[in-house]
Amino acid sequence: MTAPLSPPSPASSEPPIAHTPTDDRTLVRAVLALGVGGFSIGTGEFVIMGLLPEVARDINVTIPQAGHVISAYALGVVVGAPVLAVLCAHWGRRTLLMALMVVYALGNFASALAPGYLSLSAMRLFTGLPHGTYFGVAALVAAALAPPGRRARAVGWVMLGLTTATLVGVPIAAALGEYFGWRAAFVFVGLIALAAVAMVRLWVPDMPASHGASPLRELGALARKQVWFTLGIGAIGFGGMFAVFSYIKPTLLEVAGMPPALMPFVLSLFGLGMVAGNIVGSRMADKALMPAIGKVLLWSIAVMALFVPAAHHPVSAAVATFLLGTVVAIGPALQIRLMDVAGDAQTLAAALNHSAFNAANALGAWLGGVSIAAGLGWTSTGWVGVVLGLCGVGIFALALSSERKTQRATEGLSA
Repeated sequence: MTAPLSPPSPASSEPPIAHTPTDDRTLVRAVLALGVGGFSIGTGEFVIMGLLPEVARDINVTIPQAGHVISAYALGVVVGAPVLAVLCAHWGRRTLLMALMVVYALGNFASALAPGYLSLSAMRLFTGLPHGTYFGVAALVAAALAPPGRRARAVGWVMLGLTTATLVGVPIAAALGEYFGWRAAFVFVGLIALAAVAMVRLWVPDMPASHGASPLRELGALARKQVWFTLGIGAIGFGGMFAVFSYIKPTLLEVAGMPPALMPFVLSLFGLGMVAGNIVGSRMADKALMPAIGKVLLWSIAVMALFVPAAHHPVSAAVATFLLGTVVAIGPALQIRLMDVAGDAQTLAAALNHSAFNAANALGAWLGGVSIAAGLGWTSTGWVGVVLGLCGVGIFALALSSERKTQRATEGLSA
């Protein structure tokens, strides 16, 4: 390892991730391989949402019961990210990435063979286990390979695999599921995961774990306030997007009066928004990390507030759906921030970012459902998003205040 890739933010005394010198060709091939793994995970996570009726019919349960297998996967992500990150902290980066993708492939193949509701739920929970750790370690590798000033963009390229899955992977897997049966969709995802294993083996440099890495040291990340502040921003401030998107289809049909035939097109706009947000957000983070997080939080609040009136007309609702996707711009910035404040507990902190995002998914969807059930209407999810965004801004302000106090105390001791 050489000198740090870039200095920490002015208000932080934490060391950033170390940089491993590499050439552009190696970087491009590595992030492509890592992105294919993300593409497989994104496809596997989201495709079942469009195949729930077929799944429910085949395993002889109701559609709401079939929806529990989605929750089982999310639970796997939340549990698996910290557990695997801690237990495998001493593994070499490439070996760990390959092992995680093998587990993901096996989980999807097993899901395709599951005979009933309980076995399918168990297999989806198992499949979700490597999700967060894979993205966390992939982000660490991409950031380490990137040249100065391009860490967030490298992480964004890896996460681009996840966002493009909503545009390309999910429609292909859904088409296979409808034509050959829902089980074929999981076989397709498993095959992509195996392809990712081969690409990681060939194109990702063999990077060892950081010196002295151990489960106990990784757990040290949980003693750092800035880690918790950053996770809070992701788990709460990012929840607004899920509050709205979880109910986007009935909102577009019932409020905007949009024809059902337009649903695939409008939902693809959300995917395009995710891609655009990922690209723009990573560039913003490379220029100024903390200001980027603050700006995206404010942008999120504006988008959620705009959604409420925009949802009443088909054209403006379509535009608002695209803008909703752009809120993922905060993802690369939060990932880099966690790396910077985690000290020498990089793996756990990086993996926990995706546990936070899944917590945001659960929180946003639940609060959105509460507002609708209370009779406030489909568009009330936008106001839920505004409140969550404001809470995110509050946590962000606390993080800045705490960091400045720490910096002043440090300067006072050194004076």
